[in-house]
Amino acid sequence: DLRKLAVNMVPFPRLHFFMVGFAPLTSRGSQQYRALTVPELTQQQFDAKNMMCAADPRHGRYLTCACLFRGRMSTKEVDEQMLNVVNKNSSYFVEWIPN
Repeated sequence: DLRKLAVNMVPFPRLHFFMVGFAPLTSRGSQQYRALTVPELTQQQFDAKNMMCAADPRHGRYLTCACLFRGRMSTKEVDEQMLNVVNKNSSYFVEWIPN
């Protein structure tokens, strides 16, 4: 439920805007399918080309982040990759909201 997600992710009601990113994004006519690794999926989720709005995420900061994965993958690998993203891009995440 999107409302519950917003309640749990948004610390201040006035800052209620989501930036949604999808991965993988492929064209409708694309016949090729290739399985992506967890690092590739994670990198694509934060790429400006995969955002569903005309904003570059590198020109702002993340208050919170939720990444939803589905398919056959290791939960440990997903956790490690998300920690890696946060550590390598710590300047894009506010420091006053703990993870």
